Amino acid sequence: MSSRIYRGARVVDPARNIDQIMDIAVSDGVFVDPGTVKDAPVVDLTGYVLAPGFIDLHVHLRQPGKTDAETIHTGTLAAAAGGFTAVVAMPNTNPCADNPGTIHYIRTYAQAEGVVKVLPCGAITKGLEGQEMAGIGGLKAAGVVALSDDGKCVQNHELMRHVIEYSRTFRLPILDHCEDTVLASGGVMHEGHWSVFLGMKGMAAAAEELIVARDAILARTANWKVHIQHVSTKGSLSIIRTAQKEGIQITAEATPHHIALTDVEIKKFDTNYKMNPPLRSEADRLAVIEGLRDGTITVIATDHAPHTNTAKTVEFDYAPFGIIGLETALPVCFTELYHKGYLDLPALISKFTKGPAEVLGMPLGTLENGRPADITILDPEREGVVDAEKFHSKSRNTPFNGYRYKGCAVATVVDGKCVFSLLDALKKD
Repeated sequence: MSSRIYRGARVVDPARNIDQIMDIAVSDGVFVDPGTVKDAPVVDLTGYVLAPGFIDLHVHLRQPGKTDAETIHTGTLAAAAGGFTAVVAMPNTNPCADNPGTIHYIRTYAQAEGVVKVLPCGAITKGLEGQEMAGIGGLKAAGVVALSDDGKCVQNHELMRHVIEYSRTFRLPILDHCEDTVLASGGVMHEGHWSVFLGMKGMAAAAEELIVARDAILARTANWKVHIQHVSTKGSLSIIRTAQKEGIQITAEATPHHIALTDVEIKKFDTNYKMNPPLRSEADRLAVIEGLRDGTITVIATDHAPHTNTAKTVEFDYAPFGIIGLETALPVCFTELYHKGYLDLPALISKFTKGPAEVLGMPLGTLENGRPADITILDPEREGVVDAEKFHSKSRNTPFNGYRYKGCAVATVVDGKCVFSLLDALKKD
């Protein structure tokens, strides 16, 4: 349908400080003034929350490459089911997204098979090897929205400085996985009480914090955006908070698993609790929540990292890092942040809309007239239990199977078209 009016919902648009019951109209894939739409079908959303389409800044779609774990099609199906209308696809594919040809491949497949918008992220360095800068100008022309070596971290500080300076020229934010590889070498979990108790090699919090400090200094030097991915330690938050007070262009994201879980889970020896950065201490978890509360962290992102059952069903030391998160992010965040009183609804929604859009500098994350009609419809009170066997993702590597939640997305609309719905009023779209 080319036109539609959504009526009766609580509309929350943090980018415009809107939180009220109001009509939202869509025509030809964009938001319009409801008064200009005549005889359009009306969808009654009384009792629900209507928000701008949620954006995930940190997703691994695995294609090209490991299509046994995920594809652009299955990954975007999972995104739609999780309430996301756009995902930023990380470049650690095979071949690596360090050249215009791979970016063209991703965009072509996303257009043909993607259910939600796929925003390609280009590599910082060739082959993610941290040795030579990728062709940033060519990547920008090919359509990347950001640069990252996610999964790896550039250790050469001079090279990283030049990368940030070049990215400023092309108005591309840097999304950085902060890890000193010498300090973290061989680690499989957080270095602390439980690593000693379990006899496992730990990954020191300092390994993250050193690079966060480095990035803050270089962001100040280059006067450009650096976004810290999956921040996980109290010390990192302190560095970022101080840098922001000084006016440095540094932002940060938190993941649902670092919000909800700690390293005590590793005593289960379940490889679905193995990720990088690792689950940290309870003090670190509470610091992440405080960072969300005080605005130091403006983004929640999933770091959706699919792996096959075969890859994860090995000894803990040998399992790959990473878990999936697209279909559990909102249930976990509603349960752990909203219903526990840490964030109100506008603040929570802002972490998935206004925050990511500001990092990217793109016209997303708002219901403003004339913008693409991307919508996430929420039911904050809907209760359920996570069942990984029902996931749309190709992989099942989640620590949240069996998790009891309250609150989730119930429909997802991209460019005015419903791509996922649990609501009868929208299923027939």
